[in-house]
Amino acid sequence: MAARRVLVVEDDPAIRRGIVDALRFEGYEVLEAGARVEGQRLAERTPCDLVLLDLVLPDGDGLELLRAVRKSRPTLPVIILTARGQEEDRVNGLKLGADDYVVKPFSVRELLARAGAVLRRSAERPMGTGRIDFPGGHFEVERRELSFDDGSRVDLSEREADALRYLGDNAGRAISREELLERVWHLPARGVQTRTVDMTMARLREKLRDDSEEPRVILTVRGKGYMFATRGAAS
Repeated sequence: MAARRVLVVEDDPAIRRGIVDALRFEGYEVLEAGARVEGQRLAERTPCDLVLLDLVLPDGDGLELLRAVRKSRPTLPVIILTARGQEEDRVNGLKLGADDYVVKPFSVRELLARAGAVLRRSAERPMGTGRIDFPGGHFEVERRELSFDDGSRVDLSEREADALRYLGDNAGRAISREELLERVWHLPARGVQTRTVDMTMARLREKLRDDSEEPRVILTVRGKGYMFATRGAAS
């Protein structure tokens, strides 16, 4: 399985470098940003398992970044890093969905321990719902089975079920082939043929009775990847 990937959003170069070096030494892959806009772009568009988020950023409040991420990636774990030490900031962050907070100055050992604890908790969370609805039927996640309104049923392979579940859990968000390779196949996207993803999507569309020319369930987003359609979406 690919190494866990952590996004560090911290404007102080020295602090950011210390965190990044410590995480890499522990075997994590690390992305980094020194401002809100870049941090938000990476959090929303790049596969990652955890965000370490400073609240004071040069181009905006870290809480605004957290609010935006919670809309697009509701299950992505976030740990707040703050020098303010004020209860109101911590409470507001937790209300917006932060998983934990660390007040500066902090030790690297404490930060790594908290990151590991949050990642363990997130791995134990139930992922999404046990049923995903689509036009004409629904997907029973645990049984890996498509159930249609006419009473017929179709089994999915383990990989097909995992891919459909990931798409369904992220309905309305365009997901790149690279993200699917990393999250569903647990393969590094770099250097791997993404035709595997396209073939799986084609099989899923066939089993879902989804017209490949005018799909209603799994949409192709040009230049980005695939998206599980929300109600009212069009290809």
